[in-house]
Amino acid sequence: MTVLHDRAGAGSTRDEQLHDWLVESRHDISTGTVVYVCCTRCGVRRVELQESPWLPPLAISRELPQRR
Repeated sequence: MTVLHDRAGAGSTRDEQLHDWLVESRHDISTGTVVYVCCTRCGVRRVELQESPWLPPLAISRELPQRR
């Protein structure tokens, strides 16, 4: 498992919340790797696309709130 540190995205309702992204799964596709991550602090989830191992992943979904 990988933990990535990131600030909340532009679509976030939380101002400047620091996320600790934990990679839950990853899948190779023709344009790169789709990465499913969850914040270990608040439980928010999102999906990212990593087009190259030399570039940081890009969020391709909005942040989804923690499941209840």
